Amino acid sequence: MVYTRILGTREADLAYDVRGPLPTVDGRPPLVMIGQPMDASGFATLASHFPDRTVVTYDPRGIGRSARKDGRVDHTPEVQAGDVHAVIEALGAGPVEVFASSGGAVTGLALVAAHPDDVTSLVAHEPPLTTLLPDARAAERAWVGVRNAYEAKGQGAGMAAFIAMTSWQGEFTDDYFARPAPDPAAFGIPAEDDGSRDDPLLSGRSAAVSDYRPDVEALAPTRVVIAVGEESRNTLTGRTAVATATLLGQVATVFPSHHGGFMGGEFGGYSGQPEAFARTLREVLDKAG
Repeated sequence: MVYTRILGTREADLAYDVRGPLPTVDGRPPLVMIGQPMDASGFATLASHFPDRTVVTYDPRGIGRSARKDGRVDHTPEVQAGDVHAVIEALGAGPVEVFASSGGAVTGLALVAAHPDDVTSLVAHEPPLTTLLPDARAAERAWVGVRNAYEAKGQGAGMAAFIAMTSWQGEFTDDYFARPAPDPAAFGIPAEDDGSRDDPLLSGRSAAVSDYRPDVEALAPTRVVIAVGEESRNTLTGRTAVATATLLGQVATVFPSHHGGFMGGEFGGYSGQPEAFARTLREVLDKAG
């Protein structure tokens, strides 16, 4: 059974889902899964591979079912971390284990830094911390290109540019910037412009996520594992994962598949190897026990 709850705070109504009993029957902490800008729906397949665990997922404020009341449109790791902290407190089950992916992994790092007593182990999967890259300036230029495509031509052009950027192998060289703008049709994306410019990923509203700098000293007391996909190690988010691991004095732990390796088709054809991914995640979490 999945129980959906709404936690009302002064700034947002946070929707979260609980799979399993609280308190947990086996004494293991709840397993909280965090995405950004993805909402809880993207974790449905991965959560199904942990039927023996109490799994909690949530929608970040302003995304999915979580309505904002703060009058803002930007997304920052520190604010998101405060929301996750509030959800963990509402669970009333003590510290939790966290699997966090993409921008959610950045939220996870901010959560551990600000609220270390909330988390026993954090597995941060491919945090997109572009400022840590040796080619950080070129990576920012690539991001600007994505935002410019979105502002000029809408969702299809922006998403095509985003896919082209995040699938590029290695550093962003002159060859990358010399390429023609990608055709949305090549990715099966409609090219029509509906006029909206509020996408949390393409609009630049989440720029604070990629600009975040982890607090190494604050993270040190907590078990933090940086994860990278075996197929995405040379792409943008794979490289940022390796750079984050290096910053923390560790080697990135290799997980099956790619950036969305835990997915089972929740968003169309972007599927990974969720069974193998879940098996690796379980092994990593069990090492803490």
